[in-house]
Amino acid sequence: MRQSLRPGHLTAALPGTGGVIRQEPEDFRVEEIPLYPPCGEGDHLYLRLEKIGLGTLEVVRLLAATFGLRERDIGYAGLKDTRAVTIQTFSLPGIAPDQTGRLAHPGLRLLEAVRHGNKLRLGHLAGNRFSIRLRNTVPDAQQIAADVLAVLQDLGVPNFFGPQRYGVLGNNGRVGAALLRREYRQAIAEIIGDPQQIDHAAWRQAATAFHAGDLQACLRHLPARMRDERRMIEALADGRGEKQALFSLPRRRLRLYLSALQAELFDRLLAMRLSSIERLWPGDIAWKHDNGACFRVEDPQREQPRADRFEISPTGPLFGRKILLASGQAGLLEQSLLDKFSLQPADFRLGDGLTMDGERRPLRVPLDQVDITKEGDGLRLGFVLPRGSFATSVLREVMKSDVDLVE
Repeated sequence: MRQSLRPGHLTAALPGTGGVIRQEPEDFRVEEIPLYPPCGEGDHLYLRLEKIGLGTLEVVRLLAATFGLRERDIGYAGLKDTRAVTIQTFSLPGIAPDQTGRLAHPGLRLLEAVRHGNKLRLGHLAGNRFSIRLRNTVPDAQQIAADVLAVLQDLGVPNFFGPQRYGVLGNNGRVGAALLRREYRQAIAEIIGDPQQIDHAAWRQAATAFHAGDLQACLRHLPARMRDERRMIEALADGRGEKQALFSLPRRRLRLYLSALQAELFDRLLAMRLSSIERLWPGDIAWKHDNGACFRVEDPQREQPRADRFEISPTGPLFGRKILLASGQAGLLEQSLLDKFSLQPADFRLGDGLTMDGERRPLRVPLDQVDITKEGDGLRLGFVLPRGSFATSVLREVMKSDVDLVE
């Protein structure tokens, strides 16, 4: 059972289409828009693949096994979900185009193989093109969707991370906050979970035993798939300290908790500013959409016409030790969030590969290439979003329901 932030809607004055998504993989299509085309020569082979029913990391493992590569040497620009038809690019070092015949999997189709000079890195994409089917919508759904999407094109799409970042129990951010406050026992308790929030029977029994102080019973009941949690509880049962037990988890997982906290704090601030998402405040840090540069807004009245043209937008913080904080009223909101969680930017200096520097993120993003077509008992929506933003924010506004998914 997930409990997490459920913000309102920017288009709350308009009705929703209702409906359901993801009944079949073809209902959700996403295609990466490359940041640059491969040049045709170099040491890396860029494979543009269409995949069905496979997550990005599954494809990385498959490519590594097929071509005899290390997983870490395979590049990709972003993570894509399993429950979809997705088109994305992977880079492989030292592989020739004529070797691609070795790639044979029913969930993969090779669209293009072109050489390039460098490894593909996370974030090396301009955006994503979505084609999403909504089934079982209300009778006048096409007009409703058109009205909602027109507002989003005018004001922008709220740039929420959404509940997919918060974890199955909705508490990933609380783990991250406890880690930053060096409350290691609390972080462990959040990872094991509140029994009342857990649907899985064995996991619920393990959590009940943990909170009762019975570590051996916790270990007996933990599901086999929870290997990281088992290693953590075994460390506690062996008498090792709470910090040592917590830090037995993979660093990438601990960073995930910290990133979830950053996302939750950003989403909370965005929810507070949702009704005026397009307006600049004194002291805001504004985002330039053409290049991602930021600057402090000294005179909102002078800069607002640029925001109206969607050249710039207000931002919120992904808190970290080096974060540039807003001032004025915007700064007060940001500081109040830190105070609510008993945190300061310096707390994000954890060391051990866990220090988070922080960055700014626009509160809204442009919605482009909108297309709405009637399809069966519902609609198919087409649109483009810039990298780092999520189709969930568009679907929540259109459907007027919570949509938990990962693109």
